[in-house]
Amino acid sequence: MSEFDACYARKRTTAREAAGKVRSSDTLVHGMAVGEPPALLSAVADRLRAGDLKDLRIYTLSAMEHANRTVLAPDLADCVQAHSWFVSSRDRHLVQVGLSWYVPNYFHQIPRICTEFMSIDVVLAAVSPMDRAGYFSFGVSNDFITTAARHCKTLIVEVNPRMPRVFGDSFLHVSEVDAIVENDAPLQELAPPDPKPEDEAIGRAVAGMVPDGATIQLGAGGIPNALAVFLRDHRDLGIHTELLCDGMVDLIEAGVVNGKRKTIHPRKSLFTLARGTRRLYEFMDGNPGLESYPVSYINDPAVIARNDRMVSINSVLEVDLLGQCNAEYLGGSQFSGTGGQVDFVRGAFQAREGKSILAFYATARDGEISRIVPRFESGTVITTPRMDTHYLVTEYGVANLKGKSTRERALSIIGLAHPRFRDDLLREAEAMYIL
Repeated sequence: MSEFDACYARKRTTAREAAGKVRSSDTLVHGMAVGEPPALLSAVADRLRAGDLKDLRIYTLSAMEHANRTVLAPDLADCVQAHSWFVSSRDRHLVQVGLSWYVPNYFHQIPRICTEFMSIDVVLAAVSPMDRAGYFSFGVSNDFITTAARHCKTLIVEVNPRMPRVFGDSFLHVSEVDAIVENDAPLQELAPPDPKPEDEAIGRAVAGMVPDGATIQLGAGGIPNALAVFLRDHRDLGIHTELLCDGMVDLIEAGVVNGKRKTIHPRKSLFTLARGTRRLYEFMDGNPGLESYPVSYINDPAVIARNDRMVSINSVLEVDLLGQCNAEYLGGSQFSGTGGQVDFVRGAFQAREGKSILAFYATARDGEISRIVPRFESGTVITTPRMDTHYLVTEYGVANLKGKSTRERALSIIGLAHPRFRDDLLREAEAMYIL
């Protein structure tokens, strides 16, 4: 038995015993999204329900099934102070009724928030099996958890044989860990949403704006995923993205993405988190063409800008006639979060020959509501300020707002709206003295 194996054996324990290291009033941070550690979260929830823990401060981001049915379960709200760095469909209802609090942030700043503005007692993280040199990999979830893991008082890892082993700055040594729990569990999967009729027009328009040799970032949502189909005829693309998704696997396997014209990390596809299907996770495992880094690096606008011909593609919920974009607020409450949108909007525009693209459907609710509005409702959060907005795309066209007056912007944006809403938007623009 090697020294590393012996260290592993000494620290191996059960989820129940590991959860015993959590104390009342602790601040706990756990892996996000597919990186949620199910056995550990369940064991902590059991202690909460038994009355062994109270006043636990829990921080999550993009909560998924495991967190939702354990530590974020509504019946535990009286003993958990829940905080979310990005609201998902799983914890949105908690935020809307005041059982969880959204923490505003730019995604690339969360590691700094963990180190400079928080005192983290416990981190729970899912990792891949240990290699012969004593290293685990954080696999699908690098983001902020790699930083939080090294700036907490107690680090507990859940070793899952199904977690892919990923290269880059994604490794954790057994000597850094306080307790190890083993759990063989399927990784949570999220299939790409079914395509909509508007996706073809938007996809073709955006694909036409991506030059050969570009480095791309695709955000979450149906539109960015659908875009991959329309990039099949491109050549020598590279990837520098917050989120690695199934559509990118298609492009890599088709030879469209090879990264050979990237200006930083050539021939490597970079990301900070992955979410998709089992096919994606298996593709990631031991793949030397993929590298994962903390979000403080991947989403740093200055790092993004070092990629020549950087093109970022993200989605928004609504746009007003000034060019302000809302991607996170709906119906008077927090719907998602800023995430990494502004990171890539700013980084891509700063890149040599770079472009930032915000794509969205012109209407919602089966065409009943225009996503282009004269002005936002009072209290609506602005995700991307008008000074940062570059390209806007809907199924009705493309608008470049840079260098345009408020009048020119308004006319361009109105041209992206569904035709039946354009006259009303024109009248509103006149009433606002924009036209």
